[in-house]
Amino acid sequence: MNIKAICTDIDGTLLDKNRGLSPRLIAAINKLPKDFPVILASSRMPAAMRHLQKDMNRLGEPLICYNGGYVIHDQTQEVLDDVKIALSQCESLVQMASGTQVHISLYQGEDWFEPELDYWAMREQTNTKVNPLLLKPSDVLNRWKSSDSGAHKVMCMGPAEEIDRYFQLAQDAMGDMLHLYRSKDTYIEIAPKAISKASALALLLKKNHDIKLEEVMAFGDNYNDIDMLKAVGVGVAVGNARPEVKAIADRITLDHKEDGVAILIEEILQQNNWI
Repeated sequence: MNIKAICTDIDGTLLDKNRGLSPRLIAAINKLPKDFPVILASSRMPAAMRHLQKDMNRLGEPLICYNGGYVIHDQTQEVLDDVKIALSQCESLVQMASGTQVHISLYQGEDWFEPELDYWAMREQTNTKVNPLLLKPSDVLNRWKSSDSGAHKVMCMGPAEEIDRYFQLAQDAMGDMLHLYRSKDTYIEIAPKAISKASALALLLKKNHDIKLEEVMAFGDNYNDIDMLKAVGVGVAVGNARPEVKAIADRITLDHKEDGVAILIEEILQQNNWI
């Protein structure tokens, strides 16, 4: 199969044990032609992805942010798609956390809002290399009311048992309208049900490139990657992927800590005599 583009998840897939890009991965990407798209697709916000693009010498490439809710398609930073959680749903999600130890983070476009720099906020700050804006959820929601605007992502962090209870409560109340998935036992990431990485990738390819989905190799490890891996020509699960992801993958590579993505990129380089 002639692969003409790569689309990859970030956390648990592309990043190494130090939560960065390994020298081997960067070297492999740098050998790809500049007109060969390397598209990042993540639940992350744009700023938490651009520093990785910079490390890959790929600034200006398309970005699929917030699991497909916010799609940036070229160097002009034009927003190709913009799908948010409704303001009323955001208000309900914030209210559900009241009186619990569940920490609520709100994301919209280029902004990340935290009530304070506590343990959870600092942990995410370290992981993503982005600084949040400090504002209470109630104040953020009041700010958004003027434009009746909601969040691209709501993230909930906290003790596993509290997160279990919150997940069940939110799933029962809004599971038919929102995607809720557990990236870790202490995390819940929430996004609109109308979007996915697969739908965002299809939109990008139609807008930006003369490339078909079946000419893309995609990489992932978690539930939110399943639709994308099933949609493309070659869906690759890293070795540490969830069993459900491995079950639908066309191929399985090594663990993200063992350069699983780099190995498959090197294979593309060899097949095209780009080494």
